Amino acid sequence: MDISVVIPTYNRCQLLRRALLSVVAQTLQPTEIIVIDDGSSDATAVMIHDEFPEISYYRQENAGVSSARNLGIHHATGNWIALLDSDDEWLPEKLARQTAALIATPESKICHTEEQWIRNGVRVNPAKQYAKPGGWIFKDCLPLCAISPSTVIIHRSIFDNVGLFDTDLPACEDYDLWLRITANYPVLLIAEPQIKKHGGHEDQLSRQHWGMDRFRIKALQKIIDNGQLSNEYQQAAVGMLVKKAEIYLNGVTKRGKTEEMDYYRQLLDRYID
Repeated sequence: MDISVVIPTYNRCQLLRRALLSVVAQTLQPTEIIVIDDGSSDATAVMIHDEFPEISYYRQENAGVSSARNLGIHHATGNWIALLDSDDEWLPEKLARQTAALIATPESKICHTEEQWIRNGVRVNPAKQYAKPGGWIFKDCLPLCAISPSTVIIHRSIFDNVGLFDTDLPACEDYDLWLRITANYPVLLIAEPQIKKHGGHEDQLSRQHWGMDRFRIKALQKIIDNGQLSNEYQQAAVGMLVKKAEIYLNGVTKRGKTEEMDYYRQLLDRYID
C-alpha cells in the first residue's frame, strides 16, 4: 500500500513538529508526507526546512482547512490518503495496524480508529456517545462527527466518487464529508486507540464558531437535496435535520435574531410533512 500523509496547518509550528515526529516514528513508514501551510506567519516554513527536509511542503494563501486538505490530496501520489491534523499525533503502530486490517479486508476503502483524548495536556475519557462505530455507520454520523480526520485512511477512489472537502463550510467540513462517504461505503474500525487527539487550545475550529449545528444543518440539506440517499437514509437525515433545526430555531428565537428565525422557520416548513 502506498500511503500519502496529508497535514494541513496554520500558525502551529510547535504542534506541527509534534505531529510530524509522530509520523516519522511510525513502525510502518508512509510513501510521502505532505504539509500544506495555509498562510502561516510563524516559523513553520523554517522549521520544516531545517528539521524535516524530506517532507513535501506547499504553501497557499490562507483559505481554510478544507482548501488545505484538498490541495494536499491533489498533490498526493499515493492511492491511500491518511489525514492528520497538525494539533494531533499518531501512536507508533497506527499505520501498521490500519494497513494490516485493510489488506485483510480488501473490499474496504476507508478505515478509522479509536482515539485517546487529551484536554489541556491531561488524558480524559470521552463520553460513550463518542465511541467510534464501524460498518455501515451513516446513521451514527448524523448526530455528530463520528469520525476524526486524524484517524482515517481513505482510498483515493472515494474522493473521485463523492468529492473532496467542501470549502464553503467554515466548520463541520469533516461532518459533511463523512455523510457523503458513509452513505456509500462501510467503514472499517480499529477498536484500539491509534491517535492522541488534543483539545482545549484557542485555535480549535469548534471554539472559533458559535452554533456549530448550523453548519451540520447545511451539510444535511446538501445530502438530502442531492436525492441519492436510500429511502431509509433519507428519512433518517430529514429527521435529524428537523431535530437540529428546531433546537437551533429555539436558540436564535431566545436571542431575538429575527432574520435567522425566519430562515429556520421556512426551512422547517420545507422538510416537515
